[in-house]
Amino acid sequence: QVQLVESGGGLVQPENSLRLSCAASSATFSGYNMGWFRQAPGKEREFVASVSWAGTTRYADSVKGRFTISRDNVKNTIYLRMNSLKPEDTAAYFCAAGRIVGSTSTSGFAYWGQGTQVTVTS
Repeated sequence: QVQLVESGGGLVQPENSLRLSCAASSATFSGYNMGWFRQAPGKEREFVASVSWAGTTRYADSVKGRFTISRDNVKNTIYLRMNSLKPEDTAAYFCAAGRIVGSTSTSGFAYWGQGTQVTVTS
């Protein structure tokens, strides 16, 4: 069982930055594929970024070059650095953990956090 707690969301103006954090409870954190997903009102949850236990990263095309995912296996934490934020990045952001390396689908992640809201508006 893995418990995930996100933090770092907030209200920002376009072109500003935010860093999200996700703390995991599991002692086997380093063996999990970790990901960030987001869900805007009325839309399906979509893949944002993932980082494997080996450090391999994947990104959605919509965030490539602006967002950076990273993990700290000592602190059992992953991060999502979001630069050049746009109004269309507004959503609830969810941290997820799973065993399927390379998955970009919600079905590839077994554990989920409660989410943190990011609102980008002028």
